[in-house]
Amino acid sequence: MASVLSKKQKKREKYTLSDLKTLGNQLLSSRAHVNNLPLLLTFVSPSSPPQHVLETILSLQSFFTIDLPSKPSIHSKTDPELIYRTWLRSKFDDFVKSLIDILTSSTCEETLREVVLDTIMELVKLGNSGRFNSAVYHRFIHSIVGSTMSVTFLLDLLESKYFKYIDVRYFTYISLEKITKTLEAKDISDNRTASADEDSKSHSKASIELSIHKIHHILAHIPPSEVLEEKSDYETWIGSGFSSKESDRKDHSELPDAEDKQCKTEQSNNNVSPVKMAKKMKLKFTKAWISFLRLPLPLDVYKEVLVNLHQAVIPHLSNPIMLCDFLTRSYDIGGVISVMALSSLFVLMTQHGLEYPNFYEKLYALLVPSIFMAKHRAKFFQLLDSCMKSPLLPAYLAAAFAKKLSRLALSVPPSGALVIIALIHNLLRRHPSINCLVHWENDDGTARDDSRASEPGDEAEDSGNHADLSSRKLGIDHFNNEESDPARSNAMRSSLWEIDTLRHHYCPPVSRFVLSLETDLTVRAKTTEIAVNDFSSGSYATIFREEMGRRVKQVPVAFYKATPTSLFSESEFVGWTFKGKESEGEETGTIISEEDDHNSAKRQRIGSS
Repeated sequence: MASVLSKKQKKREKYTLSDLKTLGNQLLSSRAHVNNLPLLLTFVSPSSPPQHVLETILSLQSFFTIDLPSKPSIHSKTDPELIYRTWLRSKFDDFVKSLIDILTSSTCEETLREVVLDTIMELVKLGNSGRFNSAVYHRFIHSIVGSTMSVTFLLDLLESKYFKYIDVRYFTYISLEKITKTLEAKDISDNRTASADEDSKSHSKASIELSIHKIHHILAHIPPSEVLEEKSDYETWIGSGFSSKESDRKDHSELPDAEDKQCKTEQSNNNVSPVKMAKKMKLKFTKAWISFLRLPLPLDVYKEVLVNLHQAVIPHLSNPIMLCDFLTRSYDIGGVISVMALSSLFVLMTQHGLEYPNFYEKLYALLVPSIFMAKHRAKFFQLLDSCMKSPLLPAYLAAAFAKKLSRLALSVPPSGALVIIALIHNLLRRHPSINCLVHWENDDGTARDDSRASEPGDEAEDSGNHADLSSRKLGIDHFNNEESDPARSNAMRSSLWEIDTLRHHYCPPVSRFVLSLETDLTVRAKTTEIAVNDFSSGSYATIFREEMGRRVKQVPVAFYKATPTSLFSESEFVGWTFKGKESEGEETGTIISEEDDHNSAKRQRIGSS
């Protein structure tokens, strides 16, 4: 094989650029020089010099553009004209294949690749009697998706130069749908093969993943179709739009039956109206995306799809409910995948009537400390706030979310505590039935505050009351933080004592912001909801920046009115004493002698016993 290639290469080296021009002019001038066609095709190769490739492409493009559309309708298999046309069609296929080989070659220069792409698109435009040549375009898309090299530059060219045409987008969706179905069938067959073929299966899996990345790149970079109903016309790559005449259908008698049927069904209408075109585009868009989502998506593609699905895909689908299976499976996975699927699932539930009975149970399970450091936490908290707006939400469910959030406030960063305060503020204002979590009273009418345990000296005088308090176990939180079902968490028997601890938070913005919960939120006329998006993307940096920008009205000149004599006050360490001892030539300080330390510790042990 290598010797044959070397012979062909040596043969090509004999021809100069002027020789190629002469061969091309002869081919275009008369059919008598048609034998120049196979010779010129040998120069359309990745191994040929770029100048020779460019010169040959110009000649062959002109030849096929002029000659192919004028094929006569001849049914006799022995007719010389039909034999010639059949041979010409095979050479045209070879030309397209050579162009695609150059495009997918790793040695091809970017300038040459752009010229070759323009040539292929011109053949798509003019190589099939003025109609969109979907067979050539499908071969082109299939080749770049199946290639093992990076085709980012090529896909960027398609996006910038050709995806603005409505017919190019239309047939791109059709081609991608075909390719995804082929990959799906290939993946199923690979999973059924014997375990002895592990190496081949891993190689096949890697190639499928590479193809999936390219398909997603194409789908993600096709611009969304405009509202065609509002436009009197639309821009197409081919002049005749999606039309096909009766004479054009006869030209497909030489094509395979599948391609002939495809062209008849896809290009059967003349002067398609914008309204009908919009419906056709939505249908092809939907089929392409639904077929793509059935593939075994790699994790990075999976996450990127979930992030953009609610904005880039759902508004343009003919029936968005078709995504319910994909989104519910993603939402059931848990973790960051569920967070990313929440946006699209919320759109289907609120705008398209999707019923998902376990939605709030799954949402409750997502409330973990790690969510406050996730990349997409801002969108999650905004959706969480939106999901809790319904006035039909049961009291036990609203209480469970409020209690779960307040418990998380003990372990999250200050930025997370700010979000939690905003969410609980809105929950208390929207659902007055859970205000008992703020002020809960016992049966005897006394107020219960779960934020403080009973003091040792506060014993009840009445033995009956003492027994009642003991049965209720004051100071014990009945809320079960480990329970995954919010209905069984006993949130209504608890209180938001965790929020009271935020009054003494080390971060000043948290301790200031928690004071907003002291107002009576049941009076809706005098209170307003807090915009969660103002706090959802906060971090240590944002808090520090806001604190540095605050205008301080009064700056303290000293921290103490009198010079302190000890580091800690005696009230902070009950049973311990801190005595200052002055010595000559030394500064006055807080000194605890070993003897005093020993005696203090001894007194503490005696007192505690």
